[in-house]
Amino acid sequence: MIEVSQLNAGELAALLHFHADAGVEFLLEDEGIDRFAEFASSAALRAPEQSAPQQERAQRPSAAAAKPAPRPVSATAVAIPGEEAIEMARRAAEAATSLAELKQAIDNFEGCNLKASARNSVFPTEAGSLPILIFGATPSAEDDREGIPFSGAHGELLAKMFGAIGIDVAQMTLAHSVPWRPPGGRPPTPAEAEICRPFAMRLIALAQPRFMVMLGNFTTRFFTGSTETIHALRGQWFEIGTPATEAMAMLHPQDLMTAPLSKRLAWTDLLALEQRIKQVNA
Repeated sequence: MIEVSQLNAGELAALLHFHADAGVEFLLEDEGIDRFAEFASSAALRAPEQSAPQQERAQRPSAAAAKPAPRPVSATAVAIPGEEAIEMARRAAEAATSLAELKQAIDNFEGCNLKASARNSVFPTEAGSLPILIFGATPSAEDDREGIPFSGAHGELLAKMFGAIGIDVAQMTLAHSVPWRPPGGRPPTPAEAEICRPFAMRLIALAQPRFMVMLGNFTTRFFTGSTETIHALRGQWFEIGTPATEAMAMLHPQDLMTAPLSKRLAWTDLLALEQRIKQVNA
């Protein structure tokens, strides 16, 4: 087996692209798991059972006969049927007449189980003076802690990307397609994505951006319905929402952190966005 240390930069980038195309977006958990401690704890619990006299164990009811105690269920962890949850989200989103009301609707919504495991609902930022809406996929660990989209390393790189073409990220609207971080940073399931879709589409309608940027695999597929990878879709323009908003697919900052050689592709797309903005403003 070839060690990663034996790969050159080009081979390593190709390997990372292969993983990205296969849908692998996160390689590490947020916190390490001590499997040795788990095994030691499990062995300690089994020790009294193993040392008990055979006769005493024989008198105990079998595990199959004993009825387990019911698990307490949190009110926020109750699973709601998919279609019902989607309809709940649609009604809540359509009732919002401003960005502030949409934030409140997201905060009050209890139809998506992702909310039960997330620290915070990550709301869209207030619309700035530039009519550009940036959509990421799901909140990062930093976003989840702060309740603000692109608040960590991804946000710093995003600011540098757009700053390179003279655009201040603080003047744009920033959001995630899904407002709650899935456990361990995993991709949302199709059902979870559909429940969150009404909030994302309502944001587009309320913000009324002239341009929209879709960052990464999940986001671009979420809005376009395509099954292609971001490397096949990046740099392309799509029409999203009603009335239609011009939207470009672009690499996510995480893609550039994982494969720095992709920065040249992102730069090409940023220049194309800059040129399109100039054409509209001419």
